[in-house]
Amino acid sequence: MINLEKGQRVNVDLPKFTIGLGWDTNTSSTGSAFDLDASVFILGENKKLISDEHFVFYNNLQSPDGAVIHTGDNLDGEGEDDDESIKIDLTSITSQAAEIVVVVTIHKADERKQNFGQVHNSFIRIFNTDTQEEILKYELEEDFSVETAVEFGRIYKKNGQWKFEAIGVGQKGGLQEYLNKYN
Repeated sequence: MINLEKGQRVNVDLPKFTIGLGWDTNTSSTGSAFDLDASVFILGENKKLISDEHFVFYNNLQSPDGAVIHTGDNLDGEGEDDDESIKIDLTSITSQAAEIVVVVTIHKADERKQNFGQVHNSFIRIFNTDTQEEILKYELEEDFSVETAVEFGRIYKKNGQWKFEAIGVGQKGGLQEYLNKYN
C-alpha cells in the first residue's frame, strides 16, 4: 500500500477498483450535523464534462456507461471506515473519458456556517473491490479554514495508462464552483 503526499502521482494498475472517502467532523462548533458529499466529474480531453450525465453524485449515482457508480449518500460521516465510496470500472468507461475528478463538498455549507476547517482525518483511498486490498491512500493534512469544497484527487489517462494524482486543493465556492469549472 502506498501513502501519497500532495501532488504525488502513481499508476493505477487495476481495471476495476473502489474509491473510498472518509472524514470526521466537529459538530459542536456549528450546532448542525455535517453532510459531506462526494462527486465525480468525468471529463474529456478538453477538461470539460462529457455530458451532464457524466457528473456522478447523490442525485445521479451512475455514469451512462455504468463505469462509475456512487454507492449512495452518507449524511453524517459516522463510523471508522469509508463514509462514501465510488466504484470504477475502467474496462467499460467511455473512450471519451480522459480524467475522473473526485471532489468532496459540504452540503448547505454557507447556510450552516461550515467549512473544511471543521473536518478532520479526511482521506481518499483506492482499493481492490474484490479483495478489499488497499492500493493507495492520501490523507489530507492541510487545514482548510474557509473552503467548502476540496478536490481530493483525480484519475487521468496518460499514454494509455491510468494514473492517480493526489490533489488536495480547496475552493470557497462549494460545488457550484466546480460545476462552473467543468461545464
